[in-house]
Amino acid sequence: MANSDNRWKQGFPKIGIRPTIDGRRKGVRESLEDQTMNMAKAVASLLSETLKYPNGEPVECIIADTCIGGVAEASAAAEKFAKAGVGVSITVTPCWCYGTETMDMDPSTPKAIWGFNGTERPGAVYLAAVLSGHAQKGIPAFGIYGKDVQDAGTTDIPQDVQEKLLRFAKAGLAAAYMKGKSYLSIGSVSMGIAGSIVNEELFQNYLGMRNEYVDMTELVRRIDEEIFDPEEYRIALNWVKENCKEGPDKNPPEIQTSREKKDQDWEKVVKMTLIVRDLMVGNLRLADLDYGEEALGHNAILSGFQGQRHWTDHFPNGDFLEAILNTSFDWNGKRAPYLVATENDSLNGVVMLFGNLLTNTAQIFADVRTYWSPDAVKRVTGHTLTGAAKDGILHLINSGPAALDGTGEQTRDGKPVMKPFWEITDEEVTKCLEATSWRPAAVEYFRGGGYSTDFLTKGGMPVTMSRINLVKGLGPVLQLAEGYSVDLPEDVHNTLDLRTDSTWPTTWFAPILTGEGSFTDVYSVMDNWGSNHGSISYGHIGADLITLAAILRIPVSMHNVAKEHIFRPRVWSNFGTSDPEGADFRACSSFGPLYK
Repeated sequence: MANSDNRWKQGFPKIGIRPTIDGRRKGVRESLEDQTMNMAKAVASLLSETLKYPNGEPVECIIADTCIGGVAEASAAAEKFAKAGVGVSITVTPCWCYGTETMDMDPSTPKAIWGFNGTERPGAVYLAAVLSGHAQKGIPAFGIYGKDVQDAGTTDIPQDVQEKLLRFAKAGLAAAYMKGKSYLSIGSVSMGIAGSIVNEELFQNYLGMRNEYVDMTELVRRIDEEIFDPEEYRIALNWVKENCKEGPDKNPPEIQTSREKKDQDWEKVVKMTLIVRDLMVGNLRLADLDYGEEALGHNAILSGFQGQRHWTDHFPNGDFLEAILNTSFDWNGKRAPYLVATENDSLNGVVMLFGNLLTNTAQIFADVRTYWSPDAVKRVTGHTLTGAAKDGILHLINSGPAALDGTGEQTRDGKPVMKPFWEITDEEVTKCLEATSWRPAAVEYFRGGGYSTDFLTKGGMPVTMSRINLVKGLGPVLQLAEGYSVDLPEDVHNTLDLRTDSTWPTTWFAPILTGEGSFTDVYSVMDNWGSNHGSISYGHIGADLITLAAILRIPVSMHNVAKEHIFRPRVWSNFGTSDPEGADFRACSSFGPLYK
């Protein structure tokens, strides 16, 4: 069987907590030692008790051995953090400290500073001073300053401070975890889709990742030479036969494949799934089978499968492998998703990765296919859209790679959700499988056969759709739209859905409108979307995506997040405060990518 912990063997980045202090001894420093260190401990407790790594374990925080009053202690903390694998740093203080002597100088480590809002000692003064030092030295840092004055010695962390600490920590850990991992491109460019032209500058300079490449013929070799775990294959195939219900074949009778061919397709797509996973992260079992090189994998946190058309004109399509790997469970039980971008759309894969690391949940990969206006729905179906859908909806649908979590069959407090794998129940796994039909692929698209997922996402889920686009001369740009999945009456859904391919999964999405810019109306959202694909994550995570983008120096061109929730490095305000979107572009351009 595959080693389910193989992905985590390198561990996870830790958060370093830096308690800084006024270095003057003989009275000043001594009076502040306990309060300063207790601030650090309180922050560490908050983060470890609230946040989890992708494997479900609590986030680990490392506190400097002593309070940091000057360069020597700052250097000692940096050395300790380097040895401990710290990837994110948070500085805390209730008082004045010597800014440039105590600051974290590592330019590639995401960093934030909490300056205590109290009147007894000037923590806010230090915060302003050290943030100006970060700006002057070109090392952006996030400033955290509570709205309300607190009393000296208070150990409580105000709610507004907690929100910023958690938002920064989630985004910082996401950035740190990507560093050193790989994007594995299986195949090349699919059907001229620009997103599957893998841009190494994006991965290396902005994300700190490396690029790995494998031709799709490697799958043929491993299938033909049986380079996969035969025991796991047997278990997987039996699980598929028992749990993946095959839907009706929509192809014309004269071109439908035989039962024998359909069974052969099932066998092949299961093997393809095992092989792509092994290519990504390795499989220790292969070493026992005398395939030591193949056992290592490519250390890929994300991959893309070209599929169309060089593969799918001859072999079964990649929809099953993409759907199952992107899902939070398989024949080995519940586990973290293996992220695979369909059609090797690496740019959509990047935002799938962002959403996964920020939420620890599976992601829905989809075409941003069609805008349905209220008038068009009324004309075609006679139905009047209401509720969240009243201003129109987007039809999100693609040829089968959407994670089964996207059915909405997982629940919390009776409402549909998408959960981290460790929260999913066995009953919810069964419901996701029962809500999914595996339809023989449309031969007009997939001459080699295969299977596509067919399900309908339950309405009522808060979700965020996002996308990275590349612009010549500008670089990567992020866009996002928060909104809700919506339910339509069954007959209305069928009428609209059957106008396209009935074998594919559908999510009806209603973005939240602001009445301005790209969110003037639903048509404007569709009209301003930068490509044919989008990634849909559970929850309204737009603010977290904006913070992560700022860490990576990727500007955000389109969002509907309320301004009070936007959290970027303090120096961004020096690029202008009346036009935050323009300031974001200017700041990202000035500082350049995180790993330049």
